Amino acid sequence: MTEATQKTAGVRVRFAPSPTGYLHVGGARTALFNWLFARRHDGVMILRIEDTDAERNKPELVQGIIDGLKRLGVNWDEGPFYQSQRTEVYRAAAKKCLANGNAFLCYCPADKYAGGDHAEPAEDEEPKGGGPRRVTRCPCRDGKPSTPGAKPAVRFKVPAGGTTKFADAVFGEREFSNDEIEDFVLLRSGKGAEEFGQSMYQLGVVVDDIDMRVTHVIRGADHLSNTPKQVLLYQALGATPPVFAHVPLILGADKSRLSKRHGATDVNMYRAEGFLPEAFRNFLALLGWSPGGDEEFIRTKDLIEKFSLEGVSRTNAVFDRPKLEWFNTQYLQRLPIEDLLPEVEKELKRSGLWKPEWAAGAPPGPDGRDHAWFAHAVDLLRPRIRLLPDFSTWSRAFFSDEFPRDPAAKEKFWKDPKVPELLAKLADALANLKEWNHDGCDQATRAVAEAGGVKAGLLINATRVAIVGQAVAPPLFDTMIVLGQQRVVQRLRDALSEFASAKSAP
Repeated sequence: MTEATQKTAGVRVRFAPSPTGYLHVGGARTALFNWLFARRHDGVMILRIEDTDAERNKPELVQGIIDGLKRLGVNWDEGPFYQSQRTEVYRAAAKKCLANGNAFLCYCPADKYAGGDHAEPAEDEEPKGGGPRRVTRCPCRDGKPSTPGAKPAVRFKVPAGGTTKFADAVFGEREFSNDEIEDFVLLRSGKGAEEFGQSMYQLGVVVDDIDMRVTHVIRGADHLSNTPKQVLLYQALGATPPVFAHVPLILGADKSRLSKRHGATDVNMYRAEGFLPEAFRNFLALLGWSPGGDEEFIRTKDLIEKFSLEGVSRTNAVFDRPKLEWFNTQYLQRLPIEDLLPEVEKELKRSGLWKPEWAAGAPPGPDGRDHAWFAHAVDLLRPRIRLLPDFSTWSRAFFSDEFPRDPAAKEKFWKDPKVPELLAKLADALANLKEWNHDGCDQATRAVAEAGGVKAGLLINATRVAIVGQAVAPPLFDTMIVLGQQRVVQRLRDALSEFASAKSAP
């Protein structure tokens, strides 16, 4: 099926996570695909929280999912809606199925079923060595309750014989034998004064998708086996099924299902590590989808323009952490500087290094630094940045006068006994410069080295450690310009006190 033949007018999609865990990578990719499809067709994305499992759902997990979507930059148009608040709607739908003969009351005891109260029959099992699945029909289906007087569950009556078909936008035409589909539960049995209990997954998802006018269901391929049951429910409730699109699973590097043993799976953890949201979106989008060709660096506005269900693969994707890191460095280096600055600002605020005078439109601070200076500093640093926290750690000396000098760097580049005298003379030479520019700093440094009888590299490396505390940093004279004359001279002189302290130490 081509996307051109699908229903795209008035597109309405939904992301419907269960709050039994935080937003994991697979869920985030599903949410992103839904969001891209909705934005591509000027449609609507709905957020629905499937929280009917009261024992496993936790409020903090709901908030974690919402926070994860926001940090990923995937915004929704309607919701969040909560299934726990729609119990009566599901019960009404189940009663409709009872009334039209598509469901029956099941009085079987809970211990007859796997998974607890009125789940699926325990005797249903996948056959060994292949072949059709064996389904044992419940005797209650024919009006022969095994335990009369017990509170019944409501179970769907799968048609005898025949097949259930649907077209999948990724996997094509699918057909399932009805004889291999169990009579699945719609409502659990009631407790106390309740006539019926909790809605089960199949009923809730179909009723919600009908009520919310969902046109396309884009979800993981692990839901393929649920779809024939849901198609039958749509028919029983007199509704037209949406377009289904089942996207491939995400595997770890060892080709097994992605899990915690492969590392972080919660998308909030990747944000905390310092991955740019847009880089993460680009990476996720290419896990199981391709625009065609070899293009990889695709900004979000272009992802929206290019995204189609036709580009979704049937082959499972592999989560490659080094590839994610590559995407992040590409975005750090290639984004227009004004697009990167807000993310760096958030990082510096998080670490307590941000100063309000660096904001766009703010007046310069007492040292003359302003937004233009901030942009210049970030642009100088970003070729060497891997993750956003590097701006607060490795690059701390650019944004604060309180920074450590790496002991290993001092041991390597300050070991020559001439270094203290050279740094002192360089401080004086730089203090006397009339114009603070690249060439002036370069010439002054090389002149001091020549007069001291050492190679320029020795003084350059020693100076870098003195003014930024690191052995590796952007080019020294560019660094000097960003830091400013007064700050460079002061740091050179401050470094001399470390030599004095080291010399006086027992």
